[in-house]
Amino acid sequence: MRNTFSEALYKAATANPDVYIVVADISPAGSMAKFSQQYPERFINVGVAEQSMIGICAGLALKGCQPFAYTIATFSLYRPFEMVRDDLCYQNLPVTVVGMGSGVIYSTLGGTHHTQEDIAIAGALPNMQIIAPCDPAECTEATTHCATQKKGPVYLRIGKAGEPNLTEKAVDPWVFGKLRYLTRGSDVCILSYGVIMQKAVKLAQAFEAKGKSVSLVSCHTLKPLDVDGIADALARHKHVIVIEEHAPQGGLAPQTKQIAWDTRATCRLDTFTLQDAFIHNYGSHDDLLSAHGIDLGLISARVGLA
Repeated sequence: MRNTFSEALYKAATANPDVYIVVADISPAGSMAKFSQQYPERFINVGVAEQSMIGICAGLALKGCQPFAYTIATFSLYRPFEMVRDDLCYQNLPVTVVGMGSGVIYSTLGGTHHTQEDIAIAGALPNMQIIAPCDPAECTEATTHCATQKKGPVYLRIGKAGEPNLTEKAVDPWVFGKLRYLTRGSDVCILSYGVIMQKAVKLAQAFEAKGKSVSLVSCHTLKPLDVDGIADALARHKHVIVIEEHAPQGGLAPQTKQIAWDTRATCRLDTFTLQDAFIHNYGSHDDLLSAHGIDLGLISARVGLA
């Protein structure tokens, strides 16, 4: 997904001379290298100075530019948080803060590189918008949107590498602020976002193998959340499932529960999130997700498929 982001950003910069990229200790490769070579005056590497990265982006935005701040997710949001809050959100500047390798993708690097609570933190900031594409195609759509929008700051939460394309046959187009149905059914609705959508796809296939009609939905825009869209999904399906790679607080799962309560939804609702814990488990991304309880076998058992 990071390569897709780089390619989409390069195309946006080619079309618009106001697009800048400010990175923190990211070595340019692929399309990012093309960007740095072709537009060196618009490629800035601040090194391990993430606070400066945000401050420079704020200054560029105040001059009418469309800047992107880009590094590993923990260092794009957590380390320079005060600057994100005061320089970007307080002034409502159209800066895109890109968090690459979000969630627990950097599994082997430990808690310092895990963004388990980033949506809760970014979502609490006034004016901040949040987009989390589920595959490279959605990443392209999101990056293109961010390169032109002027509403305010955006936290763009992306994966790392090797994600499959899940949206080629999607029923709905990508539209900022709206749920996107990849498939439409009537029995079960699975809501997810980000790279963990791969597990949602497999769960949908397991339900379909049991004869169930399944809606699979990409909730790519976490803020502003499509409240009406979620309320409709809760009303139209007998069983709704939320799967997200985020802490139990402040993400899609608790917001879906709130909407269910507010609308007096009568469907069955199951939610699966990361634990409210630092899991000391060395292994792959899937190994760490399993340690958190996000495992297809465990989920299947809880939703009545096992």
